[in-house]
Amino acid sequence: MAWTLLLLAALLEVGWAIGLKYTYGFTKLWPSVWTLLAMVLSMGLLAWSARTLPIGTAYAVWTGIGAAGTAVLGVYLFGEAASVMRVAGIGLIILGVALLKGAG
Repeated sequence: MAWTLLLLAALLEVGWAIGLKYTYGFTKLWPSVWTLLAMVLSMGLLAWSARTLPIGTAYAVWTGIGAAGTAVLGVYLFGEAASVMRVAGIGLIILGVALLKGAG
């Protein structure tokens, strides 16, 4: 259950990170509301999963999935560069998350 909550927390992290782009510096009401809600839920689920999982593992997996997911969606949604180095970096983050999951 803790891993499921952590995965949901990480997906919400991707949501709020992407949501930041749509808030225009928190000047747009509804994107700001949804982004802030995703932040609160994401942190709450991270905290809940950390009750069972080691905090180092939980936080690293949360940030890893968040960083990789945000980078991938940045390419897809906003036309950000998809250079070989960037794709390799995302791959290494995903590998690190998989290794942490296996160890935790």
